[in-house]
Amino acid sequence: MKKLTVLSIVAASILLVGCNESSTGAEAKASKEAPVHETAVHAATSAADEAKAAAATAVEKTKEAVAEKAEEAKTAVAEKAEEVKHAVAEKAEEAKTAVAEKAAAATAAVTGAVAAATGGADSAKGKALFAKCGGCHGADGKTKAMGKSEVIAGQAAADLETKIAEYKAGTRNVAGMGMIMKGQVGSMSDEDIKAISAYISGL
Repeated sequence: MKKLTVLSIVAASILLVGCNESSTGAEAKASKEAPVHETAVHAATSAADEAKAAAATAVEKTKEAVAEKAEEAKTAVAEKAEEVKHAVAEKAEEAKTAVAEKAAAATAAVTGAVAAATGGADSAKGKALFAKCGGCHGADGKTKAMGKSEVIAGQAAADLETKIAEYKAGTRNVAGMGMIMKGQVGSMSDEDIKAISAYISGL
């Protein structure tokens, strides 16, 4: 009986010690795991912050790249618009010049036709003055003098006046004809030059 009692006490003691050690082990294990858990949470938070910062940087870089591309596109469009503007202005100037030339030619033709049709004093005077020109330029003014000059028939009266006045002054010498022409028109007055120019433009 005493042995059984002693054995019971010993068994109870062992059980109590074992439970106590088990409890202490669990607590120790929990206390060891707590810092690991906190470290993992801290690492996850830090990684999240880094990812957030990286995303913000990427967004900022993307915004800068988009702004740069937009500025480049804006510059390219402005340059293209300027090129088109210059091209349009150039074409408009060419058209304006062409229209002005056509108008001048039409005016000269009408002026010559009117002068020839009216048969007035100036026309008769111009015809008389032109008589000495026919030997080189032809009776109709359509012959190239000495095979060198331009055809004078139908040229604008204003242009002819300028050319004849220059020959008279000795400042014009087309195809080496300056001296010959100066001798032909040197004695003409301004009125004579105007009359002969009007007559030639009507030929």
